[in-house]
Parts: sequence; structure tokens; C-alpha cells
Amino acid sequence: MAEALSPILPPQLEALTHEVLRAASNRELKLATAESCTGGLIASLLTDVPGRSHVFERAFVTYSNAAKQQLLGIRGETLRDHGPVSEEAVRQMAMGALANSGADIVLAVTGWCEAGPDPGQQAGLVWFAVAARGRPLQVRMERFGNIGRAGVRLACLQVGLDMLHAAVLAH
Repeated sequence: MAEALSPILPPQLEALTHEVLRAASNRELKLATAESCTGGLIASLLTDVPGRSHVFERAFVTYSNAAKQQLLGIRGETLRDHGPVSEEAVRQMAMGALANSGADIVLAVTGWCEAGPDPGQQAGLVWFAVAARGRPLQVRMERFGNIGRAGVRLACLQVGLDMLHAAVLAH
């Protein structure tokens, strides 16, 4: 059982969290996250299960563009030309987190929980990437729609854990 998040977590997400951590532990893999719109929620969940958090290596919570550049090495041109919520940005987030950690597998996520003043800020548009040492980068885009900040973050947990689980099993 996840200690802090269990009361608010749908049962299928709690079960998937346990399975990801069990599989990573059995394979002696270290996990990390690079999160923007989820604000560290995925990292919090992966460290919330007693006896399994040893597989979690680190988290990069890079909400601002400056943090994305400083901590993950995202190029300023990428942010300027494609924006922080783009395939290009999430690819660089995942690869930057892999390069700047001791993790074997990294999940990166960036998106818009709510619509903003910029027409490109579509509520619920989220990009995911999984980088694993010695494996091809996996990228996925989801349009969750205008389901609110909490709704988008919970939907990100499902997609992110699904992608992380597949990467762990493939490793």
C-alpha cells in the first residue's frame, strides 16, 4: 500500500505502482523521473511504497523553462522554436535526466493542465518519454482535454506508469 497517496489513488493505479516497483526491483533497475506538469507527483508515488523505494534513484522537477535548461540541458532553441510542451522538449528532458542520473530508466512528462493565454496551450495536452540505457527512446502524446489540473495529473500517472512498466519489462 502506498502510504501517503493510497487514500486518493484509484486501486488500479496503486496496483500498477506496486507492479512497476516489484519488476524494477527484481531486475535490479534504478528509476528516475523528469517532471513538469505533474510537479513531482510520479516521483512521490514511486517513493511512497514501503520496501520498494530503493529502486528510485532521483527526480527532476523542472516546472520552469530555466529549470529544464539548467537541470536537464534542454536547448534554448528547442524551447523557443517548439515550446516546453512538445515532442522535442520531452525527448530532451528524458535524455537529459538519463545523462544526469544513475538511473537505468527515466520517465519524462511535460504538458498543459489548463489552457493558457497562448493559443498553443491546449488544456490536457501532455507529452511523455521513456529513456532506457541501451534501448530506443519511447515517446507518446495524449490529449486528455479540459478535465482540470487534478484530472490531468491522475491521467498522467496512468500513462506514465504504463510506459514505465513496459520499459522495465523490456529491459
